[in-house]
Order: sequence, then structure tokens, then C-alpha cells
Amino acid sequence: MPGRFSDRRLSRRELLRVGALGTAGLTLPQLLASQASRAAGPVNGPAAKADACIILFLNGGPSHLDMWDMKPSAPIEIRGEFNPIASSLEGVQVCEHLPLLAQQMHHTTVIRSMNHSVNNSHAAAVYAALTGHDRGEQGGGAKPDDHPCPGAVLAKLRPTPHGSLPYISLPYKTKEGAAGPLQPGFLAGFMGATYDPFWVLDDPNQPNFHVRNLALPDGLAMERMNDRRSLLSALDQGLNLDSNQTLASMNDFQRQAFDLLTSNNAQKAFKLSEEPDSVRDRYGRNIYGQSVLLARRLIEANTRVVTMSWAPDANATWDTHGQNFNSLKNTLLPQFDAACSSLIADLAERGMLQRTLVAVLGDFGRTPKINNNAGRDHWNSCYSIMLAGGGIKPGFVLGASDRSGAVPTHSPVSPGDIVATMYRLLGIDHQHLIYDTLNRPHTVVPEARLVPEIIA
Repeated sequence: MPGRFSDRRLSRRELLRVGALGTAGLTLPQLLASQASRAAGPVNGPAAKADACIILFLNGGPSHLDMWDMKPSAPIEIRGEFNPIASSLEGVQVCEHLPLLAQQMHHTTVIRSMNHSVNNSHAAAVYAALTGHDRGEQGGGAKPDDHPCPGAVLAKLRPTPHGSLPYISLPYKTKEGAAGPLQPGFLAGFMGATYDPFWVLDDPNQPNFHVRNLALPDGLAMERMNDRRSLLSALDQGLNLDSNQTLASMNDFQRQAFDLLTSNNAQKAFKLSEEPDSVRDRYGRNIYGQSVLLARRLIEANTRVVTMSWAPDANATWDTHGQNFNSLKNTLLPQFDAACSSLIADLAERGMLQRTLVAVLGDFGRTPKINNNAGRDHWNSCYSIMLAGGGIKPGFVLGASDRSGAVPTHSPVSPGDIVATMYRLLGIDHQHLIYDTLNRPHTVVPEARLVPEIIA
């Protein structure tokens, strides 16, 4: 076999074809190449209070008035059907349909004065929430010149240990409408596809769950994988790699990809079957609950950032223009309550919460006044988010809204401010320069200020 491949040089196209193992998103060799391209090491930034980040993105726009910022004294057309309950944070109430999360509120900061300029376009609002760049109502799908998301920036500026996956997004590539394009805010944008997430698009709630692009292709036995190792050794002899560093590096990425594909340790985080049934039940036996559990396991396996988007498309879940209260009561809030409360409790119990930043974000809030379809429409002028761990001040509320939840009465905060503060906690200066594929400089989040009030 070696002689067969050593008598000619392989073209770059042929070598790439040998290494094309992935079936969705980046191939493993490309992901490994992204890690190698970070050879300069971590940026000299502020001292990090967090080493990892889990973003739970409630895609579609969760109702602040029915979750974190209830108005029980307002007229019925504003306060709605739900009642507030006490939480573990003295003086702070949450919705009655969040009883488990209510017990974890002492770990969290809730910000009730969020606002931005986007009221119509989910895409633009998601982009603002996840990148910190508010471009107004400019919608549309993800574009190559978009600003990068936190997962991409951290993948470049804070390298993960060798062999781990730096940035993972799951369980959907959320679309802008059922037939729409991929939403912006989840990709690396102008930094290049090398820093895009490793997508996990299989349902972790299914009994046969496995990650297609981190598994051996169907029909490829371990013996054949070992044959491919032999092939790579033969290619070494025929490529004169010492004189071509690019091809040498590419060959290294293939080798590392084989290691990931065949290593039990590398794939252990995805084996949800190793979790006790009681734990899986507590997170919720649905795609979102199990995705949140998987996010915790991935952080334990040295992934830096996991982003979980809670919708297959922008209109599918939290975009409650109609039947807001039925959707929240019967599906959305019970699932979110189980998953988010379990995540915070588990991280705290395992001693991980202090160094893991949990961010519960959304596009915007919902209108103070209930519409004629028993729903609430988009409302960007005031909404709420929740943060926990990773240097966030525990047991704190920042800002407030007026009597109807329509506008902030003090301490207004923008998505850019939150993203900048998240970067600060993760050891990145939000004024740091990052470079696009043409080597042009860009500030990470230029129009933002830190929010020191929420930092412990």
C-alpha cells in the first residue's frame, strides 16, 4: 500500500477529499484547523472571572410581564392571567409557573430595563442580543460580513485545551420563519467559517441519540479507520510535506480528526445515557431539557461556549402573538423551569457555577397590553433577561420598568452593554480588535459600556 501512494504527489483537492468526514457544519479537520490558527494563544485581556459560558436563547421573544417582571396591580389587560410567587431572593417575585427556578433566584441577577431599537425583525433583534451590534430593523439571514457571536470570539481569543470543541450550537439552526434563512448571531461572520460552531442537530431526547458529525460514517468499521491511518502515513511519504507547511498542517488536522472520531474520552460528553434517569427526568424529557443537560456536560468536557436556541424557527415557540398564556402555562414555562433550574442547581452543586456564566437571553419582550388573540406582540422598549454564575452578582435585580412594563424607569441597559460585560467576565476586553478574513480590524463591541453593577 505505501508504494502505491508514494509514487506521485497528491493535489490539495485530493487531500481535502480524503479528509472530508463531516456531514453538517464544519468538518472535524476544519474545526481542528481553527484551533491551530489560534497559535498565538489567548489575548492579554482583563482577568477572567468565568472560563465557560452557556447561553439559553429563548428565541422569538419571551414575555417579561409573564415571567420576571409581573405587574399584579395593573389592569387585567396588562397583568394577564398569571400570579406572582415568592422566590429565594427576598422581595423578588416570579411567575407561578416557574416554581423550581424561583428556588434558584438567589444565584441570579435579573435585569428589568433591557431595550434596543428593533421591534419588527426577529433576525435583527437576535443579532443585537447575541453580538451586541444593533443595526435597527435591518433583517435578513446570516451574512458573511456579520459581526461574530461570543462563541466565535472566544474560540479565537481564549483557546480551549487541545482536542476539545471550542464552540457548540444546538439543537437547531434556527430559521427566520419556517421557510426562512438561518438567523444571524450564531456564526463567526467576518472572522470566517473556521470559527463557526460545531452544530449538534440531533435530538438528545431520542433513545438513539448520537452526533452524526462526531461519529464514524455508516459502514466504516474501526479496521477501515486504521487502514486510513496507514493511508495518511503513506501520504506523508509522497507529499514531501517538509517543503509544504500548509499540507503538513492539513495532514495533522486529519490525524487529530481521526483521534476525536475514535476516542472514547472525546465523545463521552455526548453520552447522555450515562446520566441517571432521575437527572434526565429533572431537566425534562424533551429536546430542550436534554439539550440544556448536554450543554452542562459539554462545559465539563472543556467546551468554552454552548449556545442553545429554543426554537426551530423564530415563530415556533416564544413568539406568542396568539394564545400567549396557554402556550406559556402548558409548554414553554414548565419546560424552561425544569431545564434552567436544574442547570443552575447542578452547576452550583458541582462547584462549577462560579466559573460558568449562564445567560438567559431573548430577542425582545412582549407588549404590555394583551391583543385580541389572547397574545402579546413584540416589545423592544423594555424587557428582562437573567444572568447567573461566572462573576455575576448573585441575588440582585438591576433596573425597573414602569407600572405597565412598557419603559425602563431607571438604569436602562442595551444588548451591547450585556454582551460587553459578558466578554469582560470571560476575560476579553470588548474594545479589543479582531480581524476579518482580509485582515481588516474591527472592535469586538464598539458601541457599548460595561455594567459594573452586576459584577460580583
